[in-house]
Amino acid sequence: MFDNRVHFYQPRDGHGLLHDPFNSIVAPRPIGWVSSLGSTGVANLAPYSFFNAFNYVPPIIGFSSIGWKDTVANVAASREFCWNLATRTLAGAMNTSCTPAPPEVDEFDLAGLSKAPSRLIAAPRVLESPVNFECRMTQILQLEGAGGEAVETWLVLGEVVAVHIDKALITDGVYDTVAAEPIMRGGGWGDYFAIGPDDKFEMRRPPWPLI
Repeated sequence: MFDNRVHFYQPRDGHGLLHDPFNSIVAPRPIGWVSSLGSTGVANLAPYSFFNAFNYVPPIIGFSSIGWKDTVANVAASREFCWNLATRTLAGAMNTSCTPAPPEVDEFDLAGLSKAPSRLIAAPRVLESPVNFECRMTQILQLEGAGGEAVETWLVLGEVVAVHIDKALITDGVYDTVAAEPIMRGGGWGDYFAIGPDDKFEMRRPPWPLI
């Protein structure tokens, strides 16, 4: 039985809406603001909206690139990258770094950002960002559809080998997520979201068996 209150579609046939709802449903998403170093020594900085954390020990993060872009090429060659927290203050600079500039263009300069040296990798950090993860690449996987056909998208995974946190974001030994003012990508053409103290609520994992 079909429910006429539900908009149903199969992605292969199109969604039938003004804008693809997929990105709006899986949202908001943290931003993978990734810096890397090209073989010629030119730094690259680009945001990726398909990004997340995937493991605790060792800590592994990853981002997905639709198309083999400069960042993926740099990471494949150098086997390292740096993730930089995109904040409300840095939103404009982050957006500028999204421009499809050629490999010889340094997006740090384009966005008016400062390079900070990393401790364990050659790729620079965004100095203005309050949190940086230095990462060593673990895998680059080309995605496949359900039928096994290759998709022109690459998932880049990296182990976090060094962490930089602005001490102003640490209170009584606890990192303050809200104080960092992270921004996240929405699903509209230019939608972003921020979080504030009123957005927070707590739930503890229940024991087993349930009481």
